[in-house]
Amino acid sequence: MVQIFTDTAANLPMKILDELSIKTVPLTYEVDGAEPDRSVEFNGAAFYGAMRAGAAVKTSMVNPEQAAQAMGECLRQGQDVLYLGISGGISGSCWGVELQSKELAEEYGEGRVRVVDTRGASLGEGMVVIETARLAREGKSLEELEKFARGLCACMQQFFVVDDLKYLHRGGRISGGARLAGTLLQVKPILRGNEEGKIVMHSKVRGKKKALEALADIYAQTVHDPHTPIGIAHADAPADALHLQTLLRGKGAQGEILHVCYEPVTGAHVGPGTVAMFFFGREWR
Repeated sequence: MVQIFTDTAANLPMKILDELSIKTVPLTYEVDGAEPDRSVEFNGAAFYGAMRAGAAVKTSMVNPEQAAQAMGECLRQGQDVLYLGISGGISGSCWGVELQSKELAEEYGEGRVRVVDTRGASLGEGMVVIETARLAREGKSLEELEKFARGLCACMQQFFVVDDLKYLHRGGRISGGARLAGTLLQVKPILRGNEEGKIVMHSKVRGKKKALEALADIYAQTVHDPHTPIGIAHADAPADALHLQTLLRGKGAQGEILHVCYEPVTGAHVGPGTVAMFFFGREWR
């Protein structure tokens, strides 16, 4: 059997992790220098409320040694391991785990651990994990599962709109002048994950309502099969997320729609009010 691993940036609810026997390793964060209480469920409203009030959030990648320890336990039990991680275009996590996998190969044998950079984050990563974990339950081999996962990554579409440009500015995604002009004009940039899993500009619209409508238009123009699942992530913007769902249904979306509140590590970089959409299109990367 193959054990599926991912990281917490995949944004998957605990119920899904348990149902599909998916193991996770954490990316970490601090709010105003304090680590969160991991014994309680993440409170998105409180976290993004603190960000809106000016709290400083510091994030860190997966600890590669911690990931290797968890994977090693599965290898000792006779399981192979497929690790599906956050995009290397925005985090060094996959790179670190890949290095550790080579050391695991020396101890447990070649070909028992595979690491896949999903080139996604939030449900752009998580939806690939879900579908691969479902296939793993059918007893598919490590090679079959890796090929399947890479095929899904090649089809994943990731688009999102941010509510406040200052978080993109802090991360170096836009210039100070662009931030000022966008704020004054209420410009809402629509961004996407590109071929390398980096965040790039797709288009610009004025106002949140038009931005959500633009996301729905993108879906209609790009989706390969309207019966396939959709992911919606929001950074404490549940009303906008529900409105986007309504727009997508109006564009013919018939698949299951999974809603999540943005997990804190990737959410800290896009900022409160962000709404993101994830779905499978035709292979493009």
